[in-house]
Amino acid sequence: MNADSPRSIIVLGASAGGVEALTATMAGLPPVIDAAIFAVIHMPAQSPSMLAAILDRAGPLPVKQASDGAAIQAGRVYVACPDNHLVLEQGVMRVVHGPRENRYRPSIDVLFRTAANAYGRRVIGVVLTGSLDDGTAGLIAIKRQGGLAIVQDPDEAVYPSMPRSALQHVAVDHIVRLAQLPAVLAHLTATMPSYALPDLAPAASPPTPEMEAEMVQINDLPGKPSPYSCPECHGVLWEIQDGALTRFRCRVGHAFSPESMLAEQSDTLEVALWSALKTLEESASLSRRLEAQSTERGHQHMARRFAEKAATAERRALVIRQVLLTEESAVADTDEDALQRQDV
Repeated sequence: MNADSPRSIIVLGASAGGVEALTATMAGLPPVIDAAIFAVIHMPAQSPSMLAAILDRAGPLPVKQASDGAAIQAGRVYVACPDNHLVLEQGVMRVVHGPRENRYRPSIDVLFRTAANAYGRRVIGVVLTGSLDDGTAGLIAIKRQGGLAIVQDPDEAVYPSMPRSALQHVAVDHIVRLAQLPAVLAHLTATMPSYALPDLAPAASPPTPEMEAEMVQINDLPGKPSPYSCPECHGVLWEIQDGALTRFRCRVGHAFSPESMLAEQSDTLEVALWSALKTLEESASLSRRLEAQSTERGHQHMARRFAEKAATAERRALVIRQVLLTEESAVADTDEDALQRQDV
């Protein structure tokens, strides 16, 4: 093992409620730790991230935003950049744009999977609070390479979906509450054997756009064509059976776990329904205008024809609007329930 290489690689993933969870974790870590720590939290693509500054103030370890090609150092915390995946190779980190995974960029699965590929049994993966199921496939990859899997206790998570998904599909080593997590990580790092690195040749140059797509597909298992199309690019999806978890990936690299796939399909359907509603209402409006013009000119037959077209479009538009308003009401109720859980 390289003398400058950290004994352990700790990778943490969070989504909704993750800022608070990561802040609490950083606050409890010791000032000296023989590990490099990497964190991904789902964040808006367009806004600058203040996560590194927030976490840097929270605890004793220095925290900085990941930089492409930077060397990995022990006792440091690195956070993913907005709208970019954080990829690990032996000794260096990569910041790559790449296709989205599980609807997000950065994706937790990308960090976890590439960490497992580069560092094998030296990786400790941690899934924290969050919606849907990003991180589950990444934990599977970590366990497959001999690493350790930790999950936040879903009973205390603000959003328990990600921890619950991990528990359903992964043989987790530790289920911990946030207050216990820093001590558990410090203990595991101090007692972990000095495993040799996997025999891999690290890349010597920054990744090209073609390499980015290849990087996020590391360790994919053979799959079979799926009957579903990619919700993002509409290409053919391949179905990958990853232990008990079924995943989907298209030719260009968009990847989905089951819950993420369903959520993306729902979003795509909503966009299509709003587009259909707009088209029907425009069609009804134009038909009413042509009906009035035909009536003024005494063309009663044409006026009746346009009136029928307008009525048909208005009926269809009403049905779609009712569907959309019902769906919006259901989403609002779900959001309110989540806020209530957070207040508790």
